[in-house]
Amino acid sequence: MLEVSELFIYPIKSLGGISVRSAQITDRGFQHDRRWMLIDDDNRFLSQREFPQMALLQVQLLDDGLVVQHKIKSEAAHIPLSTKINQSVTVQVWSDKCRAELVDPVIDQWFSEMLSLRCRLVYMPDSSRRRVDGRYASNNEITSLSDGYPFLIIGQSSLDELNARLPDPLPMNRFRPNIVFTGGEPFHEDIMEHFSINNIQFYGVKLCARCVITTINQDNASKSREPLKTLSSYRQKNNKIYFGQNLLHSGEGEIFVGDAISIHQVQKTG
Repeated sequence: MLEVSELFIYPIKSLGGISVRSAQITDRGFQHDRRWMLIDDDNRFLSQREFPQMALLQVQLLDDGLVVQHKIKSEAAHIPLSTKINQSVTVQVWSDKCRAELVDPVIDQWFSEMLSLRCRLVYMPDSSRRRVDGRYASNNEITSLSDGYPFLIIGQSSLDELNARLPDPLPMNRFRPNIVFTGGEPFHEDIMEHFSINNIQFYGVKLCARCVITTINQDNASKSREPLKTLSSYRQKNNKIYFGQNLLHSGEGEIFVGDAISIHQVQKTG
């Protein structure tokens, strides 16, 4: 039996994730997941790919907003759930552009000091609707400020199998999934074309190509060659290294750690 074992949301793109026992599903993914983002002077998104020090900013979700704390400097900032300055900008995530709202210049200054680079924080309102890649969409699905899809799922067996090949095991936070499950063989998520959790339908549409963020220690921002070095030996195809499955969904509701995953269709192999 496949069972949800962990759930994660990442309120601010490329900052620390939050482990939760349950998560509300909206039209664009988990509630609050990647609804905020740091941008540069050209309104382009910032990422740990270029700025690994972003890993040192851990996010907490409270009833009235977010608290972001630097793991080493121990300085914190509070971010309200709603913006106040009513100024929107066009922001860029990879090749996509969408509208987002500026949050607060005081918050911008705090992030700039913590990361030692000029940046601003923006929020994606409900009125901003960013569509997923049309090559994989089936019903004009939308996503938040994620790299491209509302959800990423990884099986615990996949990480266990990888760790058996590594000299030092790695935690799941290197791969930034939304849903982790137990049961099944390693990389069972690769073939999960259609499944449901709590009557919400999920569709595996694209294996996740991995980048250098997986090599960044999320506790101290140090970098290494793993796990990409090892994954490249058996999970590489067309010069890309795959780990995890990107998902689309239909329906809204809530899912919980411990929920069963019902498989309805798997990818045919051979």
